[in-house]
Amino acid sequence: MGSSSVLVFVLLFSVTLPFSSDGGKILVFPIDGSHWLNMNILVEALHSQGHQITVIRSSTSWYVSEFSPHYTSITIPQEQSQNIESQAYMSSYLKKTIKLHWGRRDLRAFVEFYLDLFTLLGENNKSVADLVRSIFENKTLIKELKETGYDLCLTDPVFPGGVLLGHYLQLPMVFNVRWLFIGEAHFAIAPTPLSYVPELFSHYSDEMDFFQRVNNMISHSLLVYMYHFVTNPPNQAVCDKYFGPDVTVLSLIQGGDIWLMRVDFTFEFPRPTMPNVVYIGGFQGHPSKPLSSDLEDFVQSSGEHGVVIMTLGTLLGDLGPEISEIIASAFANLPQKVVWRHIGQRPATLGNNTRLVKWLPQNDLLGHPKTKVFITHGGTNGIYEAIYHGVPILGMPLILDQFDNMVRLKARGVAEMVEVTAMDVESLTSALKNMLDPKKPYKPNMLKLSQLHHDTPIKPLDSAVFWTEYVMRHKGAAHLRTESYKMPWYAYHSLDVMAFLAACGLLIITFILGSCKCLIGCLFKTKKSTLKPKKE
Repeated sequence: MGSSSVLVFVLLFSVTLPFSSDGGKILVFPIDGSHWLNMNILVEALHSQGHQITVIRSSTSWYVSEFSPHYTSITIPQEQSQNIESQAYMSSYLKKTIKLHWGRRDLRAFVEFYLDLFTLLGENNKSVADLVRSIFENKTLIKELKETGYDLCLTDPVFPGGVLLGHYLQLPMVFNVRWLFIGEAHFAIAPTPLSYVPELFSHYSDEMDFFQRVNNMISHSLLVYMYHFVTNPPNQAVCDKYFGPDVTVLSLIQGGDIWLMRVDFTFEFPRPTMPNVVYIGGFQGHPSKPLSSDLEDFVQSSGEHGVVIMTLGTLLGDLGPEISEIIASAFANLPQKVVWRHIGQRPATLGNNTRLVKWLPQNDLLGHPKTKVFITHGGTNGIYEAIYHGVPILGMPLILDQFDNMVRLKARGVAEMVEVTAMDVESLTSALKNMLDPKKPYKPNMLKLSQLHHDTPIKPLDSAVFWTEYVMRHKGAAHLRTESYKMPWYAYHSLDVMAFLAACGLLIITFILGSCKCLIGCLFKTKKSTLKPKKE
C-alpha cells in the first residue's frame, strides 16, 4: 500500500514537470539595450513552457548576459561594440541631441537631427552585417546550428541580423517587433495610408490637417531615403553574397510568419493590419510587489498628497546639472513626495520632499496606491507599466520614438508633455500641478484606458507564447501571410492595371472620335452628292 502511494505521488509529480522532449528548440537573435528587456520576458515565458532557448549574443553585449538559467548563449566575437551596445555612445548621442535642440526649431537643427540619426543607424547596421558575415563564415558554428535542429528563429528585426541568420538556416520566423530600418513595422507589411497614419518622427496624431499631411509625407520620404541609402546597403550586401541578388532583406522580413507587435490599440492609433500580426502591447505588465521597508515608509509619509515617480529609463539617469536644478526646484514646490532615479551630482535646489535613488522598482512603485504621476522619457516599457496600473504620465521625451509615443498618450487624454530643452522651473511646476489636480481628467482617463487594456480574452504574454508555439507546431504560418510582397511595386499598387484600363479607355475614346469623324465625313459627302444633282 505504501509503495503504491509513493508510485502515485511520483506519477502525479512527474506530470507537473515540463518534459524537454515535449518542448521545442528556439534560436533567439536579440537586439541589445531596452529591446533585450522585452525579448528576455518572452525568453523566460517560453523557457517556463519547457522549450530550450539558445541566444546569439556578441562578445561586447551591454545587456545580454552570457549565463542565464533560462537560456544557453552562443557568443560571437566582436572587436568593437555596436552603437546600441555602448552606454557611453548612446549617452553621448542623447546629450548631443538635447544640445542640438536647445532653444532651436530651425531647418539646420532638423537637418542635423537626421544626419546624426543616419550616422547612428548606418554604423550600427554595418556592425550587424559584419557580425552576421562572421557567423556565416564560421562553418563549425553553422554546422552546429544546423545539426541542433531548431524549430524556429525568434528575433527583433529592427536590425535584420536575425532575419538573415534565420533564412540561412531555413527556419520559420517569429518577430518581436515594433520598429524596422524603414520606420514603423506596419509600413513593411500592411496598407498604410499616410493621410491618417502618422510616420515615425512626424510627432502627429491620426488627425492631421493639410500641412501636417504634407509634413507626414516628407517624414516618410526621409525614412524611405534612409532605407535605400543608409540602413539597407550593408545588410543587402550580405544578402547578395549568400542568397543571390534576387533576394532582398525587406522581402525576407516581409516573409516572417508571425509578427508579435509590441503595441495594442489602447495605445496605438487605429490602422489597417494583417492576419499574421499579433498585438502584445503591455506583455511586460504584471502585478506590483511590496516595496522595501524604507521605501514604503517614505511613500507612506506622503500622506494624502501621494507620490510622484520620475525615471528616464536605463540609458540616462542624469540630464546635466542645469536641467537637474530646474527639475529639483520644481519638485521642491510640490506638497507630494518624489522618488527620482538620478545618477550624477546632487542638485543644490533639492527639496526635503525628494528622494534620489540610483535604481528604483518602477513597476512596484507604479502599482502603489499612493503614486499619483509618473514622469518618464516615453519608452514603451514604462508607458505600458503605467497603463497597466492606471497612472497618468508627464512625458519628457528625449530621442527616437519617445516623442511619437507621448503624442499617442496625449491624444488619449492621459498625459502631457514638456520639452526638456524649453522648460524652466515655472513651466515644469505648472505642468506637474496640472497633472496632479484631481479636477483634471487625466486620472479617470488613464483608469478607463487601463480597464480597456486589461479587458482581453487572453493576456498579451500568453498570446505571444501561444503564437510562437503555433508556428513551432505547424512549421510556419504561411496561410496567414500575404504574398503581396512578392509582387512588383507597380503591380502591388495596380499601376499596370490602371495603365491598361487608361489605354483601353483611350483606345475606346479614339475609336469613338474616329467613328464620329468618319460618320460626319460620310454625312457631308452624302449631302454634297445630293446637292449636286439639284444644282445641275
